[in-house]
Amino acid sequence: MSPTPATEDRGPTGSAASFPKKKMSRRQKAKLSRGIQYGILIVIAVVIAFVADWPTLVDTFGRLDVAIGMFPDVITKALKNTIVFTFLGFVLGLAMAIILALMRLSSIGVYRWLSFTYIEFFRGLPALVVFLVMGFGLPVAFPGFALPQLITIMIALALVGSAYMAETIRAGIQAVPKGQVEAARSLGMSSTRAMITIVLPQAMRIILPPLTNELILLTKDSSLAYILGSSVDGRELAALARAEIVNTANLTPFIVIAVCYLVITIPLSYLSRVLERKYGSSEPGGK
Repeated sequence: MSPTPATEDRGPTGSAASFPKKKMSRRQKAKLSRGIQYGILIVIAVVIAFVADWPTLVDTFGRLDVAIGMFPDVITKALKNTIVFTFLGFVLGLAMAIILALMRLSSIGVYRWLSFTYIEFFRGLPALVVFLVMGFGLPVAFPGFALPQLITIMIALALVGSAYMAETIRAGIQAVPKGQVEAARSLGMSSTRAMITIVLPQAMRIILPPLTNELILLTKDSSLAYILGSSVDGRELAALARAEIVNTANLTPFIVIAVCYLVITIPLSYLSRVLERKYGSSEPGGK
């Protein structure tokens, strides 16, 4: 009797042949997922394009004559004032933040408690409340006490920004290896000199990207200065937009000042990314 073969080839249509289904690779799945997402976005954009009332939108937010009427004041006065307010508030806030961060790291308990209370208090308050207190609360509490508008805005921005920057600086100081301080002390440096000449310069490299982000936030917070009122020459972007909206009964000024804010914040965002790539992954004290 002839031996039975172990396998039998019944051809491509035979039931003995088994062909496993081919699975999609991870790259193919990712490509398919991206295609679906792009398709959904395109559908949403098309729906918006057909449903939106474009003539009304253009008449409400895009009147060219209203936008042109804001120049050159929107640049020579409003944009300039916004930059000045932000810069002064940032500089004062940074100086306060360094002091607060050092107090937070102090070995003296009272300093740590005062710094902690200040930081938590101003981080918990909305910036609007700080502006209202500085602009209206202090003159009521202390009759005859009135600061110039520039000083009021600068202090309000500094109070808000310093609380956030203090925590950033504290984290940067703690990121510097303790060996740096020990080496400086072994050379005869005092703690203060070691902090100023060794620790802070290295910490500043670490905290530059988040400080740039804080500058962007202060730029936007400066828009709250409009609640204090101002002369024509003292208006910043938000105050000018509010006045123009009242005069023209049109919302185009909002679009104009939005573009002005982007002119400030987009370069700062790019600078933050550059600094983060340059210093973000570097080790403190490294080459």
